[in-house]
Amino acid sequence: MNKKIILASTSPRRKQLMTLLHIPFEAVASEYAEDMALDLPPRELVQHLAFGKVKAVAEKYKNAIVIGGDSIIVFGNHRLGKPKTPGDAREMLKLLRGTTHQQMTGLAIIDTETSIVKTNVSVSYVTFRSYSDQEIENYINTNEPFGHAGAYAIQGYASLFADKIQGDYFGILGLSVTTLARLLNEFGIDVWDFISEDSKQHNV
Repeated sequence: MNKKIILASTSPRRKQLMTLLHIPFEAVASEYAEDMALDLPPRELVQHLAFGKVKAVAEKYKNAIVIGGDSIIVFGNHRLGKPKTPGDAREMLKLLRGTTHQQMTGLAIIDTETSIVKTNVSVSYVTFRSYSDQEIENYINTNEPFGHAGAYAIQGYASLFADKIQGDYFGILGLSVTTLARLLNEFGIDVWDFISEDSKQHNV
């Protein structure tokens, strides 16, 4: 394969998920400014945000496959992105307490040579127990809520809040690995080739 694979994100969790596929890639920060106030249905919004991140990075490369994602939390009429302050995090965590809410992750891929675009949105359901105000404060004090949609990282200390998860766990983490592998295959990239090659090298 003569095309670079670019992850339009420097998120540690997205980089970690990319490594599961054993594909060589370069992580590049996107300068796209997320706008949670856009008047779009949630699915369209998260897809729009994911595409915006990818497009901003894709413009810098002539022969690459650029991958990006974005996540939001949806509960009733609320669409939650990343908290900017402890007050934001506190408000979000109180809103989600004792609820089942939707976690949506948009995925976008652009082939900068052909301008072909593939997108997808994974939807999962997370049920939180009725944790206390003190637990919210304890969690905020870990600084984990910041940088995560809905003010929580399910793979971290927020696992103490989760009663049930339905859907794509990796999508909840920020990048649907199974969907990514399927879409990359549509670009002629078979992740099993990379996995097999890595296995051979480790078995030598």
